[in-house]
Amino acid sequence: MKLEIFNTNSQEETRKLGKKIGAKLKAGDVIALIGDLGSGKTTFVQGLAKGLGVNELVKSPSFTIVNEYKGRMPLYHIDIYRLGSVSELTEAGIEDFFYTDVVTVVEWAEKGLPLLPPEYILIKFYYTGENSRQIEITKAVSGEQ
Repeated sequence: MKLEIFNTNSQEETRKLGKKIGAKLKAGDVIALIGDLGSGKTTFVQGLAKGLGVNELVKSPSFTIVNEYKGRMPLYHIDIYRLGSVSELTEAGIEDFFYTDVVTVVEWAEKGLPLLPPEYILIKFYYTGENSRQIEITKAVSGEQ
C-alpha cells in the first residue's frame, strides 16, 4: 500500500491533480473519496473527469446519487452522503457500480467501505488552510484504510 501526499493551494490546483490522476485510470478502477464537506472532493472529480476525456460540466450528484459521464472511458460519479446505512446502499444497488468496466468515483465512501471491491484507490482530503488542501492517495485493499 503506497501512500502519495499532494498539497494544493487553490481549486484549480486540485482540478489539475485530478486531471493527472484521471489520465492514468483504467477500466474497472474504483476511487473512494473521503473528506469533510467542502474539502475539494467534487472539484477533484471535475479534474479527474477531464483526465478521462469528459467534456461535460461535472456537478455533485448529491441529489441524484449517481451521475454518468462519457469520455475515453465512462465515469460513474456517486455521492452516498444522503444514504444512511450499508443496507440502504445495498438496496439502492450502489455495489453494482463497483464491478463494471468503467471508472467509478464514490464521494463519502466511508459510508460504504464494506461494499467496496477488494482493491480500490482511496483518496482523503484534508483542510490545511482556507484554499489549501492535503490530498492523500493510496492503493487500498478492503479492510484497510
